[in-house]
Amino acid sequence: MCGIFGYSSINADSVNKNAKKIIEKLFLLSESRGKEASGIALNDGHQINYIKTPFPASDLIKSSVFQNKLKEAISVSNPYKTFIGHSRLVTNGYENDSVNNQPIVKDNLLVVHNGIIVNHQAIWNKYHQETKLSELDSEIIPTLISHYVKLGYSFERALKILYEEIIGMASIAMLSAENQFLSLATNNGSLYYLFSNDGSEFVFASERYILNTLISKSDLLDFNIDNITQLNPNNAFLLNLNDNKFDLADFEKLAELNSIPSGNKLLSINAIVENVVSKKLLINNSLEHKLSTIPLAFLSEVNKRQLSIKNLKRCTNCLLPETFPYILFDVKGICNYCNHYSPLKFKGEKAFKENVYNFKASDKSKPDCLVPFSGGRDSSFALHYLKKELGLNPIAFSYDWGMLTDLARRNQSRMCSALGVEHILISADIRKKRANIKKNVSAWLKKPHLGTIPLFMAGDKQYFYYASVLMKQNNLKLSIMGENMLETTRFKSGFCGIKPSFDAANTYSLSLTDKLKMISFYSKEYLLNPAYINSSLIDTLDAFKSYYVMKHENINLFDYLPWDEQKVEEVLINQYDWETDPETKTTWRIGDGTAAFYNYIYYMVAGFTENDTFRSNQVREGLISRDLALAKIEEENQPRWESIQWYCNTIGIDWEDAIKTINKIKTLYKDEA
Repeated sequence: MCGIFGYSSINADSVNKNAKKIIEKLFLLSESRGKEASGIALNDGHQINYIKTPFPASDLIKSSVFQNKLKEAISVSNPYKTFIGHSRLVTNGYENDSVNNQPIVKDNLLVVHNGIIVNHQAIWNKYHQETKLSELDSEIIPTLISHYVKLGYSFERALKILYEEIIGMASIAMLSAENQFLSLATNNGSLYYLFSNDGSEFVFASERYILNTLISKSDLLDFNIDNITQLNPNNAFLLNLNDNKFDLADFEKLAELNSIPSGNKLLSINAIVENVVSKKLLINNSLEHKLSTIPLAFLSEVNKRQLSIKNLKRCTNCLLPETFPYILFDVKGICNYCNHYSPLKFKGEKAFKENVYNFKASDKSKPDCLVPFSGGRDSSFALHYLKKELGLNPIAFSYDWGMLTDLARRNQSRMCSALGVEHILISADIRKKRANIKKNVSAWLKKPHLGTIPLFMAGDKQYFYYASVLMKQNNLKLSIMGENMLETTRFKSGFCGIKPSFDAANTYSLSLTDKLKMISFYSKEYLLNPAYINSSLIDTLDAFKSYYVMKHENINLFDYLPWDEQKVEEVLINQYDWETDPETKTTWRIGDGTAAFYNYIYYMVAGFTENDTFRSNQVREGLISRDLALAKIEEENQPRWESIQWYCNTIGIDWEDAIKTINKIKTLYKDEA
């Protein structure tokens, strides 16, 4: 999730020649994995200095503090030099409090960590006697290792115990001030390393592409790209910095390694200057917010509307109400969406296996395919199926645009660690993305229209673009999605004035004519509401291009296999302890920070949500009865107040003012209360 990287050398000439460009390039390349904070440790052989800041790496490396300290470390007359860095995607702990940023320094250990330890609170409860310094889940790493070292265990054995205790992805790099060594470890394979041709220099990073680019673009003739090696899942790498001797072992054999001897002296670990680029204005980028009490007036308004919504005329076959765009009922009360519905046809598991096995890598250590991975139930099941049932070696890819919730991130961590799957995360400039969302939501609240609600989600559509980029970077020919066709909504484009197409091949299909109609609709809305003409416009146009224009080269698992809600949930929850949202019984959209907010709007104004369309599609497929579907939407359409507050707080708008505005919008149904 975050980016970690490092450089080590025992050759003074190499350090003078290569260190600066390697470190700066690694920092910039790793920034794609997290732009909310950055930090670096500089071990010059005599002491370890570290700097960390709540800003991107591109800002940190421009600072005079960084440049001066890097120059000083390089110039110290000691050939043994090691630098490790971190580019952070914020999860636990607000980044404006420097203690929550990395490197983490504790008990003479300095650690950078990529991933999420989902059971960190349970571990803290177990080791309650240990002092907790931050909100970081990552702090458990040096805490547990030092705990067992103090009990007399070797470092290697303590590292093995750490990985036995934690749940979730953990790729780590660690420096010891007591023992002159660098340790790397991973339980999902998101670490790559490379030695120089003469063995005197060593680099590592979170992705193969980062090292590829570093070597090819930096004129580093002493390194050979062909020698880049993945640190496989459940492996550790221990590098003795005094002579660049290393040991490599899987976790089962880790305790059998010879303990690395102590250094001649205890190195000091010094914080130089923190928040070194603090001239910029920070916004709260934390995913943690204090929740407010729900005003009784809001609860009363929902109850009143529900009386009217229950009286809406609905299709006698499915659930769609009379307020659904372009809906028509025949004499039997059956809607046109049902009358034009064609049952899903599946190509079968055999055809799917034949298709994907054509792309299976002959070398089992090489990846076979890319899996766009939101952390939601369908992409999680697809990852399980491909890895566990077909034996493929996928790379999971996620695009974090700022509305991926901590719950989704934790589920990503659970799945990738349990399956031993490399996870490449592309992080947008989350502060900028959230600022853009705020501008569009604020503009919408000034002049609400149901057709322009998708502007709230425009920022996430670039994942199609980045999936294409990653396939090229990793030399992959196959991308496999878990796109559930029962999630087709149609009403979002319907509110833009586009009539339904009943033969759409997927959820993002629009004819050229309909695309032009959509452009015309939004152009008109922008003219009527100039507040939409803001800095988010370029991002919105890019999203339209990524979603509707560029070619999507994916195979969809659920074009071949029928989607089975019970099976999906049983596999994820029973085998992976996949986390659900206590606020709702549905497992759909629970990792999307936007869904609770926009579904509240649709429900209060139009009397239905995405749940109505999803359950209606299940009814048409004969998967559930209409009575059961009605019972489910009555429960699932209840406002998710905590999620709504999280969304508003995260983008920086007053949630109560937003709800008051929404509740004043004229409804599409008659208020019979």
